Amino acid sequence: MSIRKSQSVSHKVTAAKKRIIFIVGPTAVGKTEVAVKVAKEINAEIISCDSMQIYRGMDTLSCMPPTKLRKKVRHHLFGFLGPGKDYNVAKYRAQALRAIKEIEKRGKQPLFVGGTGHYMSVLIDGLFKAKAQNKDVRNKLYALAEKMGSSYMHRRLKQVDSLAAGRIHPHDTRRIIRALEVYQVSGRPISELQKERKGLSGKFDIKIFCLSMDRARLYKRIDLRVDKMFKQGLVAEVSRLLKTKLSKTASSAIGIPEVRGYLNGIYDLSRAKRLIQRNSRRFAKRQLTWFRKDKRIEWIIARPRDTARVLAKKIQGKLWECSRE
Repeated sequence: MSIRKSQSVSHKVTAAKKRIIFIVGPTAVGKTEVAVKVAKEINAEIISCDSMQIYRGMDTLSCMPPTKLRKKVRHHLFGFLGPGKDYNVAKYRAQALRAIKEIEKRGKQPLFVGGTGHYMSVLIDGLFKAKAQNKDVRNKLYALAEKMGSSYMHRRLKQVDSLAAGRIHPHDTRRIIRALEVYQVSGRPISELQKERKGLSGKFDIKIFCLSMDRARLYKRIDLRVDKMFKQGLVAEVSRLLKTKLSKTASSAIGIPEVRGYLNGIYDLSRAKRLIQRNSRRFAKRQLTWFRKDKRIEWIIARPRDTARVLAKKIQGKLWECSRE
């Protein structure tokens, strides 16, 4: 077969694949508004790719998309779970795959939006099939982490799986423990098992766009967003949530421990706000580090005067270019 003919066949195969689109990025970069504008133009429905926006009653903490935006475009997997319920990536993946099928049946385009890179990864790359769960092992690891700290656990992981340790932040206790649990139960590194995964990649035409901007501008947006959260009743929301038993994931939301410190009289409200701003900036940095490692991502850099409409047009233009190839 000639090179020209081979390229033609390859193009036809790619063109036949259904498309899945992701709009990701750090907190406060403006994903929601941009995604809604893109969705309206390409006949899409939005699926959450955010580990906190799945929870009910945490609208301020999770910066849930405003009701007026959710009315413009159909949204899925937002605010459907009580904050006391346990949840994991396997459950998310199963529900997201069902949402994709439902959206496609209506002749619409699935569009994932959020900042949780791990959710994106399990969808595109899949989950490994090895039976590597043991509650007793996990509980012992959590107890050790509480005693010794996440940095110590990260060093332990580095000894048995340096590749996974390089991908996981030293303060991401949950993922560190999961990797150690897999190794102890299966006897194989999680990084090795992950190579056997099967996800949407290969079955669909995957397009990933990451919104970003100058760090100083992003950090200013984060600080202003936190100011707004306090005006919207963040303290009352956290106070109500703390009266219930929260799941491990929900209780890790930025804002809960910081406001708890204020409510317990450890520091004043200004200090609580500064802590949330600082921790949100650090979180944004970790998000960007995660996304930079994925070479499949196309970056959409927001300039100072770029509106949500301008950024949406940039994404639409890239989608149109891909369709022509």
